[in-house]
Amino acid sequence: MDDFEEHRPMLLGLAYRLLGSMWDAEDVVQEAWLRWQATDHAEIREPRAFLVTVVSRLALDQLRSARVKREAYTGPWLPEPVETAQAGPLDTAELRDTVSYATLHMMERLSPPERAVFVLREAFELPYDEIAEIVGSSVANARQLHHRASVRLAEGRDRFRPSSEEHAELLRTFMRAAGGGDLAALTELLHEDVVSYNDGGGKVRAALRPIVGRAKVASFLLALVARYDYKQVRMVEVNGLPAVATQVGGHQQLVMIGIRDGRISEIYGVLNPDKLTHVHLT
Repeated sequence: MDDFEEHRPMLLGLAYRLLGSMWDAEDVVQEAWLRWQATDHAEIREPRAFLVTVVSRLALDQLRSARVKREAYTGPWLPEPVETAQAGPLDTAELRDTVSYATLHMMERLSPPERAVFVLREAFELPYDEIAEIVGSSVANARQLHHRASVRLAEGRDRFRPSSEEHAELLRTFMRAAGGGDLAALTELLHEDVVSYNDGGGKVRAALRPIVGRAKVASFLLALVARYDYKQVRMVEVNGLPAVATQVGGHQQLVMIGIRDGRISEIYGVLNPDKLTHVHLT
């Protein structure tokens, strides 16, 4: 097998973690393939290291320009969810954690260099000297960027993460409470600082601002769930964890949750059809 094809799943997973968009990740990996084809392979001692460097730098360039577009996006910008099988290798807890939807969303808080350093160190375990060369910084600065990113991402996160089974059970309980119109049961499942994000991208009607707080989120959810087509509700696995695929108002929606202190702390509703092409919803 060609060295590039051997590493393609890993490279896609890397680019996706850096960009939060599989469409953009595929573009980056295709550009890396073109550069690989134009390179004298005999001069490359470590193909994996070479390809990781090329993909990381291409993704960094794209991430810098994407931030401007995301700031002008209609409503909250959420990452593009993908079926777990498309997320690349998930052989370690770090690879699984850095592809989880909640982590991808939180990584939007980071600067492009912070995000690159964090992903390369946490998920791919690169040494700091290699990371520094990729992002164009000193080793000391790479360490500082990683520390800063780690601190920012640790804010509001559980030290102990629920298992996939615990995640699925909380999600099912949440859907039962919402579907049954049980305001008290639904409210009990929500963290007091819960936030609901809804991404319609201007193409599907959705809340244009995050909804914050237990009471407001519970009321919003009960009104929204009343419009669900329950014949279309089913569990799917995306980004390494269970999610709920639904139809609301005739439009496909994917719902994912974040968990803190045993309660739901974030609800992510993706309705923008452009962001649902990498998930089999029906």
